[in-house]
Amino acid sequence: MIIPDPSSPMGEAVISLHREMADLTARRGDWPGADAVTILESWLEQFDFTRLPDPAVVHLPPPPPGQVWVLRRWDRHENGIALFTDEDSAFHALSGHVRQSWDNVTGEEGVPDEPPSDDRTAVELYYGPERDNRPDEGYSLYADTISRKGRPRVVPLDFHFPDVDACERAHRRAVFHPGTGGDLPCLMVDGVLVFAYLDHEVGAFRISVDLDSAPDRLVRTDGTVPLRIEVEDTIVLDDCEAERAPRPALLDALLGGAEAAGVSTEPILAAAVAAGFMWRCLECQWINPRAATCCEGPGLCRKPWPGPGVAAQGGVREP
Repeated sequence: MIIPDPSSPMGEAVISLHREMADLTARRGDWPGADAVTILESWLEQFDFTRLPDPAVVHLPPPPPGQVWVLRRWDRHENGIALFTDEDSAFHALSGHVRQSWDNVTGEEGVPDEPPSDDRTAVELYYGPERDNRPDEGYSLYADTISRKGRPRVVPLDFHFPDVDACERAHRRAVFHPGTGGDLPCLMVDGVLVFAYLDHEVGAFRISVDLDSAPDRLVRTDGTVPLRIEVEDTIVLDDCEAERAPRPALLDALLGGAEAAGVSTEPILAAAVAAGFMWRCLECQWINPRAATCCEGPGLCRKPWPGPGVAAQGGVREP
């Protein structure tokens, strides 16, 4: 069935036409063009005027344009371009080349025997403040705007991740695209693209996840797709929980100050557990805020709060 939106101009016109045809049908004996009514009725039957759009949805606009830092570096042997998410990452990559080529500037006035640890300082000493120290090599670095492939979405307010049967169907339909013709190898699972490749510029095995083509059924009401990424047995990213219980502001300040000073947070957490501001999961020993009704650690236990007194027993594990 084709379901027009009753609030749209087309929907209003079709409903009005349907009413007029019903009136003509009642008077078809008096109207010389009665056969036209029959023809129009067969067309109108394609529409379902009883169903209305589900109001329990949220309309998400496409993502705004993003920013990328473009680094172009050239010398006598190569002329290449690389993209980075921020300026610091670009300078870090450029400083790698500078440190490998430091012998080119060793002995020059104001240049130390070893490159500085700071990336920007090393780059400036090598290329010069005006980037003109090296007549046969140089670089340019600038920010540029990139458009995203995102599209408007309509997602239900009561988001539920696909059930086991839907997940199994998606797994059976997964497709692998090898890196041919200069493309990167990619695995596509239910519209989500996962690129895994060797990056010689960065010197690392890289994994990139493209969520622009993810179907609406995987998208939460905030426009994100729940992700959990594991490396070996370590969970390096877990945002499957839509919201986490907040910790007291003072406790956050104490933990943040201890981390900034390089001091262990264990005594603070132990005191917070003893005072009842936090509780420890009996299954995985993770320290949780008092407001959390179940374990918020990176594992899969999600055990419920054991209750006052029980949570204060035993050792401490830092989150």
